Amino acid sequence: MAELLIELFSEEIPARMQDPARADLARLVGTGLAEADLAATSIRTFATPRRLVLVAEGVPERQPDRTVEKRGPRVDAPQQAKDGFFASLNGIEHRLEERDEGKKGRVLYALIAQSGAPASSVVKELVENVLARFPWPKSMRWGSGEARWVRPLQSILCLLDGEVVPVAFGGLTAGRTSFGHRFMAPDAFEVAGFDDLVAKLDAANVILDQDRRRALILERARDLAAQAGLTLGHDPGLIEELKGLVEWPVPLSGRIEPTFMELPSEVLVTSMREHQKYLSTRNADGSLADRFVTVANRETADGGAAVIAGNERVLRARLWDAKFFWGKDRERPLESRLPQLGRMVFHAELGTLEAKVQRLVALTGTLCAHIPDCDRTGAERAALLAKCDLVTGMVGEFPELQGTMGGYYARHQGESDVIAAAVAEHHAPKGPDDLCPSAPAAVAVALADKIDTLVGFFAAGIRPTGSKDPFALRRAALGVIRLVVENGLRLPLAAVFAASLDLYGERFAATDREALSRELIGFFVDRLQVQQRAKGTRHDLIAAVVAAGADDDLVRILARVGALQAFLATEDGVNLVAAWRRATNIVRIEEKKDKASYQGTPEASLLEDPAEQSLAQALQEAGRSIETALRSEDYGTAMAALASLRPVLDQFFDKVLVNVDAADVRRNRLYLLSTIRSALGAVADFSKVEDVPAQAGRT
Repeated sequence: MAELLIELFSEEIPARMQDPARADLARLVGTGLAEADLAATSIRTFATPRRLVLVAEGVPERQPDRTVEKRGPRVDAPQQAKDGFFASLNGIEHRLEERDEGKKGRVLYALIAQSGAPASSVVKELVENVLARFPWPKSMRWGSGEARWVRPLQSILCLLDGEVVPVAFGGLTAGRTSFGHRFMAPDAFEVAGFDDLVAKLDAANVILDQDRRRALILERARDLAAQAGLTLGHDPGLIEELKGLVEWPVPLSGRIEPTFMELPSEVLVTSMREHQKYLSTRNADGSLADRFVTVANRETADGGAAVIAGNERVLRARLWDAKFFWGKDRERPLESRLPQLGRMVFHAELGTLEAKVQRLVALTGTLCAHIPDCDRTGAERAALLAKCDLVTGMVGEFPELQGTMGGYYARHQGESDVIAAAVAEHHAPKGPDDLCPSAPAAVAVALADKIDTLVGFFAAGIRPTGSKDPFALRRAALGVIRLVVENGLRLPLAAVFAASLDLYGERFAATDREALSRELIGFFVDRLQVQQRAKGTRHDLIAAVVAAGADDDLVRILARVGALQAFLATEDGVNLVAAWRRATNIVRIEEKKDKASYQGTPEASLLEDPAEQSLAQALQEAGRSIETALRSEDYGTAMAALASLRPVLDQFFDKVLVNVDAADVRRNRLYLLSTIRSALGAVADFSKVEDVPAQAGRT
């Protein structure tokens, strides 16, 4: 068994592309080796800003020998055909055999023994193919060649069991040479294998393992914060990015000048994080501290003093701009900026931002009726102001702060905390881990913003396709779901969608409202299944409950699903679904055979067997109980009514033969089985329930 080592040394690889590139390299090389009968026992990949490395261990030294079959003519074919077949085998070691192929007669086959190729010859072609079709999100050509890579390749290292595999790509031929840190140890060195590469890179100030770099950054940054009596701000995303920006991480601590500490903490953190990649620190009370941690890519003779001074100087320039905007923006009230929104297009199909604000105000007012304790006047005021900070200097500089700055400016101009909070939170929640607004006014504005967007884009025929969702419509739907579910809102989605569509006026006057509503509710159900899967809720049960009736109340849907999931976890639940499937299968088979429908009410006079009489009575009683319980949203009682059917169903299937000779009795029993489908179908469409064991039916 051999070790395959590949290092692709280039100019800087964007941090966000490194981990996906590692996964793609492992997948492509691993698949190629397996398809060539050279599957490795393990494959590991590593990335730094300047290199991608793969090590595959346990690679066979050559392909296994194999026998290739070549089909010839029939044994009784004309001699000329057989002579041509034999001529094609001249010079090839083989043996002949005859095979009986039934109607085709006996056929000649040549069995040709092929020796496996050495792994080195296979690996060369495989790696070249991988490099030629590597799926970078963005790639470039350089020089006069046609090869593409994320950044210009400078060197390729490819060793199989310590020997060079002369892979050729981008005008380069692979060797055994690698390079150390760009500034601290730039000289080339030769490599004998993976362990040798790791050791020599360490000595040349390159930490190859991205997990080591991440852990080192986090540990040293925390130490620096602790030395100042502070804690490091929680920002795993930035730590993840920083590990892809440096090969030799050197965390250093700098200071924010006191004059800038009057700025909102979000401004300071955003400026440091988005523009400079600095980690923030916190005081013991959780407030933002005046220290930051930056991660340099080299050690310096002065212990990083010049690097710290340079970072403080760059941050100072950024924050002077922010301080100017902070003062300038507060000179005008937010509503004075509304006319400027009329000159900004929200989307070509959906009008201007000013038109969106007008819709937000109206839709917020409508939503207030469904949100307990929501002050309509305050919520509508917040909706009016929510987008005004888009045309402020601060948001122009830091677009990530849209909404947040509006909240600050609203407070400054004397708006209530309720209104300011609603303005600040109207984008929330942006993801599954964001805090979800709970204040009534904030919930109303956040819902209105997302629903207006969803209804508008869907009405315009713009929807997510595959992995593409440029307008973040899936995220908007998940936001609506969280706002509704986490706040327990009984929101009639279909009515709200219709109200939202009406606010677009003539723009979508010809839209089929019912079709649009169905499509949007289906979209929400899909997102609900995704969102609830992480909480342990079965996606098939959501589909089953929704399919049982046109329900658009997410809270009610989830309550019903929760009760159903608990019921199906019991023996009664499992057996009841098995009985439903048994009854359904019998009716379906007989309907197909008879080309007739057996949807109907059984006649009491034809119920001969006590078991079918008991079942008919139990179904009537359970149906009434289920209907009453569902109407009052007493799902525990509905499930208990289902459970009560189990013994009579068991008895029916044990005692009663459905397909009897008497046609009227047979038809009546099939009607009875259809009644089982109807009774259970009031709770859920059990055809969509998965993973429940079925039992054989007695027909």
